[in-house]
Amino acid sequence: MTDRSGALRIDRWLYFCRFFKSRSRASAAVGGGHVRLNGERPASGARVKPGDTIELVRDRLEYRLTVTAVPTRRGPAAEARACYEEDEASVAERKAKTAALRQDRLSMPVTGGRPDKHTRRELIRRNRG
Repeated sequence: MTDRSGALRIDRWLYFCRFFKSRSRASAAVGGGHVRLNGERPASGARVKPGDTIELVRDRLEYRLTVTAVPTRRGPAAEARACYEEDEASVAERKAKTAALRQDRLSMPVTGGRPDKHTRRELIRRNRG
């Protein structure tokens, strides 16, 4: 269910397209400068319409989107994905960054649960070199 002719507030669009779990989080991201609409920093009430470009930073990962439709509700993920197209370079950069973060996590020392005082100091000593 999409409305291809109308416009929608950017915070609602981000919520309907499942980039954020709540509209208040979407509004906070817009207000915090993590979202750009057509290259400019928008207000939460800025209108999104088909053809607009959105640059979004969420969880330190960048998304570059082109709006193709305006959803009328927060529906299933497949319905939400039909409302935007993502730049291929954005997808490749995000996959590379995710792989690098995963590799960093694998190189960290492993403990058998929450480290106690002695183990924590040992981990800090190893990380300093």
